[in-house]
Amino acid sequence: MSQRHFSRLFAWPTSSRRDTHLRHGSRIFLISALSGMCMLSSSSALPQASQATEGASGQQAFNNACRTCHIVKEGDNRLGPNLYKIVGRKAGSLPDYAFSNAMKEADFVWDEARLDRFIAKPDEVVPGHNMKPYGGLSSSDDRKKIIAFLAQQQ
Repeated sequence: MSQRHFSRLFAWPTSSRRDTHLRHGSRIFLISALSGMCMLSSSSALPQASQATEGASGQQAFNNACRTCHIVKEGDNRLGPNLYKIVGRKAGSLPDYAFSNAMKEADFVWDEARLDRFIAKPDEVVPGHNMKPYGGLSSSDDRKKIIAFLAQQQ
């Protein structure tokens, strides 16, 4: 906003030099007060906004890398099993899904570290899995976002 436009918005009628000085001082006070209010309100909203942004970026990373085959809705299996409550679930144990023998025989429970390794290089964690042609996600940042998103679905 230009100074001229700002002056028109906050102009008070004055008739003397003293009034002009007071008007200028009032404007400075008003600007300072408004700036302070904006900083206070925005800093208190930052954690909530940051969490919302992180959640949205996690869902977006999930959608970009996983949603073609997976969904996080309980009981909704697609080409891949649903990933609702995947953290803490034994690998290959979801009822009503036809896992590969390799996944059924995998003897571990999904935790965040194992998910990170699997999303990065699935062939190294469960050789013989059926997630072809998926070969892994190299971005550790995207993997962290996806895992945080999946952990929220608990």
